Amino acid sequence: MPGGRHVHAVTDAAFDLAAGECLALVGESGCGKSVLASALLGLLPGNAQTAGSARLGDTELLTASERELAGAIRGRRIGLVPQSPAAHLTPVRSVRAQLEEAVRELTGTARRDLRAAAERAAARAAFPLDHLDRFPHQLSGGLAQRAATALALVGDAPLLLADEPTTGLDRDLVDRTVDELRRQAGAGHALLMITHDLAAAERIADRVAVMYAGRIVELADAPGFFGAPGPRHPYARGLLDALPGRAFVPIPGMPPELGDLPSGCAFAARCGRAAAACETVPAPHDGVACHHPVTAKKEADDARTA
Repeated sequence: MPGGRHVHAVTDAAFDLAAGECLALVGESGCGKSVLASALLGLLPGNAQTAGSARLGDTELLTASERELAGAIRGRRIGLVPQSPAAHLTPVRSVRAQLEEAVRELTGTARRDLRAAAERAAARAAFPLDHLDRFPHQLSGGLAQRAATALALVGDAPLLLADEPTTGLDRDLVDRTVDELRRQAGAGHALLMITHDLAAAERIADRVAVMYAGRIVELADAPGFFGAPGPRHPYARGLLDALPGRAFVPIPGMPPELGDLPSGCAFAARCGRAAAACETVPAPHDGVACHHPVTAKKEADDARTA
């Protein structure tokens, strides 16, 4: 609430996620993706307010106490693969020591068995065993990410939350990181991957949720989103068209500040389809929140007009 104002960082975000499924939550930086992740983990600032429902089994995450979140949810039922491994790895302890501590706390493994259990945890994230006795500053970005992933997997949590896990990695490391995460989904974990990297999302996702200005504006199956018929919301289509492998045409303008949203459709000022109806906020319909969604017929008509 900077300056005493309420900032609606996330509004009307509705989705479900099944075991073995990966949902990629995509959108430009500052659209509210990480705020949503923090809400699920109970890590919002003390002055933040939440409303609605976020259920994990029988647990209501938004109203759970800090004691319940810390003791029974984080690590045990939700594993976090962080955006910045350096912020989650203790710099003065080896990777092995941190894995052994996590194994002991989350699984109750006996001290004599910790070494073997830590090595099994590292292997699950494809972290090389001959690097376990290294400290975080001795690891490359990719290996630090795998160490953080190994820690996230220790509790065998049914839900994995990966918050921008490929930030700062080169393309080869991005591919290897998302492939490791995809394997975890294949093993039965539900995976929510928050990312602005659409190439990574295409590689890993079963479904895609597109967020803009704090709202999910499109929810679609990944094959149809990245292939045919393509996104239906103009913003989602603009994100794909901005990729180098596609039209390579940027979306004009900038996203609005979350503390200064327009009264109607937040994307209208940047949208070539905007009309009078866009002065009101569009309600979601068939997975897209737009007064003038793109359709295959409309796209063909526009192409002929051009």
